[in-house]
Amino acid sequence: MISHLDGIVCAIAPEGAVIEVGGVGLLVQATPGTLAALRTGERARVATSLVVREDALTLYGFASDDERDVFELVQTASGVGPRLALAMLASFSPDGLRQAIAAEDVASLTRVPGIGRKGAQRIVLELAGRLGSPTAPAGVIGPPPGAGGAAGPGGLWRDQVRAGLVNLGWPARDAEQAIAAVAAELGTSPAGDMDVSVALRAALRKLSRA
Repeated sequence: MISHLDGIVCAIAPEGAVIEVGGVGLLVQATPGTLAALRTGERARVATSLVVREDALTLYGFASDDERDVFELVQTASGVGPRLALAMLASFSPDGLRQAIAAEDVASLTRVPGIGRKGAQRIVLELAGRLGSPTAPAGVIGPPPGAGGAAGPGGLWRDQVRAGLVNLGWPARDAEQAIAAVAAELGTSPAGDMDVSVALRAALRKLSRA
């Protein structure tokens, strides 16, 4: 098992990043919040989980070991695969997810694309008491440790949030409308900077209400 990568970030794409370790570029899939903390050309450490399938080996990257451990644990619930587990961690911080499951907050869980009410109830039932107790107040998408706010420069945050929403299953048109509403609400110009995690959280709230 590859438990983490520590190397130079060679490229960042909407769904993942390429990190060079020992002369080998490894592609890791990650949440928008994790990707927002990475910078091309800089050294980074990401916790990882390797998912083995008959037709592919996929490496998933996370801002912390705790996030990786939660990713692996939620997949033990019926019907939860790696893509859905990643979507859950794009919508909730690890502690936020623990709190939602402990509180049997089905409504919050159904905001994750791909989780219906019955699926949320099943996840609560099967994961109750297995993720541990939250160590911080519940929240949806917080900045990864060390991200320092992870502000998207010069309007780049819009592209990152749009890609994150589309990857989570929202139509591109709906994603763009939510981004525009967030920018107007927070008083940010199209070319202005914004914390990607904060913007993504606000956009998800608007889409779930719609």
